[in-house]
Amino acid sequence: MSEPPYPPHRPPGPTIFTDGRIEVLDSTWTVDGTPLRRGSIVHPGAVVILARREDGKFLLIRNTRRVLGHTLWELPAGTRDGAEDPAACALRELREETGYAAKTLLPLGGFYSAPGFCTEYLFAFLAEDLEFVGQELDRGEQIEVYMRSEEELDEMLRGGELVDGKTLATLLLFQSSHR
Repeated sequence: MSEPPYPPHRPPGPTIFTDGRIEVLDSTWTVDGTPLRRGSIVHPGAVVILARREDGKFLLIRNTRRVLGHTLWELPAGTRDGAEDPAACALRELREETGYAAKTLLPLGGFYSAPGFCTEYLFAFLAEDLEFVGQELDRGEQIEVYMRSEEELDEMLRGGELVDGKTLATLLLFQSSHR
């Protein structure tokens, strides 16, 4: 797994905001001879990890999402540091968010999070052979770790408890390749 299936493209327009990880651009395209102005987000890409312990249970986190004002059930995930290798990023994010290190990391595929306005591409991984080494949360993160069986994850899916797009997409990638 190296890069997204389509060559990286930077939308047109000047940067109107950056926070060091993302850039918000004031983009204008010409459609049928008419200018179309939209906000675009340039993102370095991210990873999402489905981690399975030896007992068959999966790691799931409760992550406080300030922009939503709610805490969501999610799979561990995180943003790449620039051109950081996706597998290295996945191992780092898994350890930071859950406290687990993985000896085995298998690619599940990838997907764009919101291609209508954002360049973010997420690499999905299955992590196994886990060892607890201690959580190292970033400043401001509020994350609790839980263990769930595959049946419990299926119940959460059916019950509408899982509403995070990267979590839903990664579970679908896993189910399509491991059942």
